[in-house]
Amino acid sequence: MDILSQIRDRAKALGRSVVFPEGEDDRTLQAVAELQNNDIIHSIVLGDVQIMESRARELELDLDNAELLDPKMAAYKGELADILYERRKHKGMTLDQARQLAVDPLYFGALMVKTGRAQGSVAGAAHSTGDVIRAALYCIGLAEGIKVVSSSFMMVMPTGKVYMYSDGAVVPNPDAVQLASIAVSAAHIHQALTGEEPVVGMLSYSTKGSAEGPSIDKVRQATAMAKELRPDLRLDGELQVDAAIVPKVAESKAPGSPVKGEANVFIFPDLDAGNIAYKITQRLAGAQAIGPIVQGLEKPAFDLSRGCNASDIVNVAAINALISASLEGVTV
Repeated sequence: MDILSQIRDRAKALGRSVVFPEGEDDRTLQAVAELQNNDIIHSIVLGDVQIMESRARELELDLDNAELLDPKMAAYKGELADILYERRKHKGMTLDQARQLAVDPLYFGALMVKTGRAQGSVAGAAHSTGDVIRAALYCIGLAEGIKVVSSSFMMVMPTGKVYMYSDGAVVPNPDAVQLASIAVSAAHIHQALTGEEPVVGMLSYSTKGSAEGPSIDKVRQATAMAKELRPDLRLDGELQVDAAIVPKVAESKAPGSPVKGEANVFIFPDLDAGNIAYKITQRLAGAQAIGPIVQGLEKPAFDLSRGCNASDIVNVAAINALISASLEGVTV
């Protein structure tokens, strides 16, 4: 069974609820129908209910088991607005602004997650990454000890081997503190989705002092900080890719490293490196790139590519369910 089939089956066993703020998008409705028909999650779909129901009939979709909700009609919209106001008033947000934003589906969905009315959210088919992450930060906030929202790509090789690449989509030039957060977040994502022990390589063009430079210093500092955050992790840096993934090279270049050439989580020093690496792996090695998976939030609010299809949304929703459960200490 491939990794995505495993993830769907594991999500099904959890019975999680996910909110979809883009209910008037056909791809969302198609995905929700599949999710409901296969009992993978419980779907809460936001938008104008009449429009959603009409479009579902036209597309011949069964949404009977999904919860369709118009934020403007929700009895608890005032409560959500008050929560948003309390979270953002120190940044100058007024109560009137909070009330307006709270009925925007992106913000309403994120507030549902914050208050436990849903356990995760999935959007981005019709909104930019910036819009999705901004709503999540305003309404949900960062996980304890984490300093930045970032992302991972799950790279599934033709052999079935799974690697996590981070960050390849969100943070252009992380500082050492942010890079440490990215490492810890990516390790959590890898373990939650694959069940494997994460082995984290903090990547650079240098291995253990073979070169010197500001970016190398950053990786070294981030490595030390990540070890403080998660002393239980098999994590090391700075490592070149060959020292991170080839045991014989690791013996020569990084003797005594806990990674031992067995890294399955790659932490790149900046977005240039991460984005280039995942696309090269995808195109030249024939790997399947799943993501970006948003990480670092207290509760999961995932972003979609605007070029996604319904199957992509199904997969991201199943991943969301696993991550939400893992953040609560639930495993399957």
